Amino acid sequence: MGPSGTGKSTLLYIIGALEPPTKGNVTLNGQNPFTLDEKRLAAFRNREIGFVFQDHCLLPQCSVLENVLTPTLISTDGKHSSARARQLIEQVGLGDRMDHRPAELSGGEKQRVSLARALITKPKLLLCDEPTGNLDHQAAEVVASLLLDLHRQQETILVVVTHSAELASRLPKQYELIDERLRLTES
Repeated sequence: MGPSGTGKSTLLYIIGALEPPTKGNVTLNGQNPFTLDEKRLAAFRNREIGFVFQDHCLLPQCSVLENVLTPTLISTDGKHSSARARQLIEQVGLGDRMDHRPAELSGGEKQRVSLARALITKPKLLLCDEPTGNLDHQAAEVVASLLLDLHRQQETILVVVTHSAELASRLPKQYELIDERLRLTES
């Protein structure tokens, strides 16, 4: 957590190997991803990191099922399948919306698709940038509960950037970014 403009999203993008740090090093699962060439970096992110963004980032021309399967298109290990995607879509409560396009979904439904997509590759790290920020209270509650439940089931490290004190209070640890310093907040 922290005030707008303090660098919360930037820190998340650095952790997720989307932006290189201006100083220091990043080590994820024993590797500095910024030493990899572009192709290997993309494969590393695809294998190790799941992303849930505030604006969903869904492909408008694709169905719910196709959007969830998108990260598996570059996967070469064969462990990801349509069956896993269907299971995740069911878990997020959208089994009856599998063939719908994003324009046919509510904001909360789009965010649940985004969550299923982030988990399809069984990432070790799940990064969420304001996952409930654009949702009404009821949809935010549904998404937050799903996020925490699926995080526990998947045994994934979860990092969430949020302005929502309610969501932050549900997480085991809270940090605040103030004056370029990350501080553990006492609960």
